[in-house]
Amino acid sequence: MNLLSRCMGSPLSRRSFLHVGAIGALGLTLDQYMRLQAAEPAGKKKPKAEACIHIFLPGGQAHQESWDPKPFAPVEYRGQMGTVKTKIEGEVFNECLTKTAAIADQIAVCRAMTHGEAAHERGTHNMFTGYRPSPALKFPSMGSVVSHELGVRNNLPPYVAVPNLPANDAGSGYLSSSFAPFSLGSDPANGGFRVQDLSLPGSVTPDRFATRRNMLDAVNAHFAGKEKSDNIDAMDTFYQRAYGLISSEKARDAFDINKEEGKLRDAYGRNAAGQRMLMARRLVEGGVRFVTLTYGGWDLHNDIINGTKGQLPQFDQAFATLVTDLKQRGMLDSTLIMVSSEFGRTPKINGTAGRDHWPKVFSVVLAGGGIKKGFIYGKSDATASEPDEDGLTVEDLAHTVYDCLGIDATKKLMSPGDRPIDIVREGKTRKELLA
Repeated sequence: MNLLSRCMGSPLSRRSFLHVGAIGALGLTLDQYMRLQAAEPAGKKKPKAEACIHIFLPGGQAHQESWDPKPFAPVEYRGQMGTVKTKIEGEVFNECLTKTAAIADQIAVCRAMTHGEAAHERGTHNMFTGYRPSPALKFPSMGSVVSHELGVRNNLPPYVAVPNLPANDAGSGYLSSSFAPFSLGSDPANGGFRVQDLSLPGSVTPDRFATRRNMLDAVNAHFAGKEKSDNIDAMDTFYQRAYGLISSEKARDAFDINKEEGKLRDAYGRNAAGQRMLMARRLVEGGVRFVTLTYGGWDLHNDIINGTKGQLPQFDQAFATLVTDLKQRGMLDSTLIMVSSEFGRTPKINGTAGRDHWPKVFSVVLAGGGIKKGFIYGKSDATASEPDEDGLTVEDLAHTVYDCLGIDATKKLMSPGDRPIDIVREGKTRKELLA
């Protein structure tokens, strides 16, 4: 029996022949990450940023205990943590952000971020997509849009989640699942860290995998003769790219954090914040276009001081090192960094020494990739309760990120039912943030 007969005699689909290992909770195959546009539109201007690292702090980081302390507000508003002077004249950060304060001349802090969603899931959706949640349509995340618009570079997945998909809202929405993030499946801070699906399963030898490739050729030839489909014509190319990711030592090296010198790993911090940010730098250096990483748990309804002191110093060390490392490598101007959370925390300390959900005003941080340096954009009022100047909407933030990456946020993508949907429906690029 020849290869084609064996293939067609099996209930398995052509897609089954491509499956080397399930990727993340979505069960994607490597080839699905390669079903992207191979060429960029003609005449497109060179973007300010070639890649983006999105550092998401889940739970709702308190702006008062991080980027926007209010040292002159009454104690019930300001809390009891201290501040540190920054390299931006007259500006202070939380006392735990000492290392970031020293490189504040390289970043921009937006202190008047605002939206109206106080629930975790809805706030997260806002920040990942630039859209309010809709019961009728699932919107794609920024990373998936970048994957769709910019495609594969250096045979690496365009969009990677470290260590895992942080929320469904970080996925591909109405776009094909091939634009969802490739999840590492393991934390780079773990001693036995190993990225899933970058090696063949133990039961699959190189010879057996090569046989699968030959079987796929036969299956594609059969279907190509019966169906008129660009997907079928391109299938072998996509599979070759997936095979390249598995078989290429250079591609695998991008995921191998052990290639880094011990001193640099120490500088980032041998913890979740440090090693995840170091991995993000390795990935964008290798060719990944968008990395989303998560760190910590910031839903501090109780004992916000200890909760902050237990997490913020590690973030501080890692973030300051990431900015410095990128700058020293000549990559900061071409790599956009965004630090965000789903919302901020209430102006007043509550009865359990914490703060509750507050989307009306909070802070995000941007750096590199065409963003102005040493800049405070927008202002909250005296008690950090609402925007006072230059309120920044989720739509404006998304427009600005896309602009830096060379993507037209007004472009329409096709949703189910062939309905064209704007990448971002409202808002505008905040030119004041751009260098």
